[in-house]
Amino acid sequence: MNGAEDNLTDMPAETAVTPHAEGPDESAPDESVRDVFARLYADGRAYAAAEAEKQKARAGLVGAGVRDAAILAGVAIMLIFATLVAFLIGLIIALVPQLGPLWAICAVLGASLLVAIGLLLLAKARISRMKKAIAS
Repeated sequence: MNGAEDNLTDMPAETAVTPHAEGPDESAPDESVRDVFARLYADGRAYAAAEAEKQKARAGLVGAGVRDAAILAGVAIMLIFATLVAFLIGLIIALVPQLGPLWAICAVLGASLLVAIGLLLLAKARISRMKKAIAS
C-alpha cells in the first residue's frame, strides 16, 4: 500500500486545457490550473470593462436623446404660447370694429379666463377621481 501512495504523489496530475479561439497551440506546454484561472480572471475583467464601456456609451446616447427632446419640446411649447398670444391679439383686433377697443379686450380676456377656469376644474376632477381610485 505504501508503494501505491508513492505512485500517487510522484506522478503529476493531468490538467484540463481550455480551448482557444484560434485553436490549440501545439507548441505551448500544458497550462496549470493557476494559469487557467489567471487567464479566466483577466478575460472576465476585460469583458466587464468592455461591458461597462458599452453601457457608458448607451447612457451617453440616451442622455443626448433626452436632452435634445427636452430642448425641442421647450421650443415647441414657446412657439405654442407665442401662437396663442398672437391669436388672442388678432382676436382683439378683429373685435375692435364691432365692440370698440376696451370691450374687445374685456371680451377676449373674459373668454380666455373662462376657458382657463374650465380646464383647471377638469384637472381638479381628474385628480379627485385618481385619489378615489387610489384610496379604494
